[in-house]
Amino acid sequence: MPTKIRLQRHGAKKRPIYFIVIANSRSPRDGKFIEKLGTYNPLTTPATIELNRERALHWLNKGAQTTHTTKRILSFKGVLYLKHLMRGVSLGLFDEKTALEKFEAWNEDHEKLVAERQSKHKKDQQSKKQQPIIKKIEVAGAVEEAPATEEAPATEEAPATEEAPATEEAPATEEAPAAEEAPATEEAPATEEAPAAEEAPATEEAPAADDAPAEEAK
Repeated sequence: MPTKIRLQRHGAKKRPIYFIVIANSRSPRDGKFIEKLGTYNPLTTPATIELNRERALHWLNKGAQTTHTTKRILSFKGVLYLKHLMRGVSLGLFDEKTALEKFEAWNEDHEKLVAERQSKHKKDQQSKKQQPIIKKIEVAGAVEEAPATEEAPATEEAPATEEAPATEEAPATEEAPAAEEAPATEEAPATEEAPAAEEAPATEEAPAADDAPAEEAK
């Protein structure tokens, strides 16, 4: 019977928690299983994993296959590394005691790394919670200080620049009307003396021709 190390989903909607189980590869995901090896909670940082290393190693040595996720979980918990060390023992590269010592040294470093990640995550969460409070305090302080800045109206002395009307003396240039004296050239009416030509009536002396009757009298 082909066996597989895989995850079985449990938990509420959007709040999953998984069982790490040994099951028949042909059975449904959430169906019957042969043995439960541990649990996996991906909602924490880092993910919370509880695993029976000895039983997981036992099933791996029996040829149980892993899914992509369970393989990473077994690697994270050192089961694959332990399997590698046991293979070295079987090949006579070192004894079992040495293999266990190496595994214990690796496990200590691993636990330290996990603890550091957990503490860093907690600090990040606390800083995120404090940031909104700090922002509110800063905003409130800025609002209280704002009235002092309202003294800016003193800068309204700018109206002094309204003295610009003094430049309105430009009307002095309106003396241009002097140029309007051009009407003096309107003396042209003097040329209207032409009526003197009307003295032509003086030529009406022609009546002197009336002396002709006198000649007729002769």
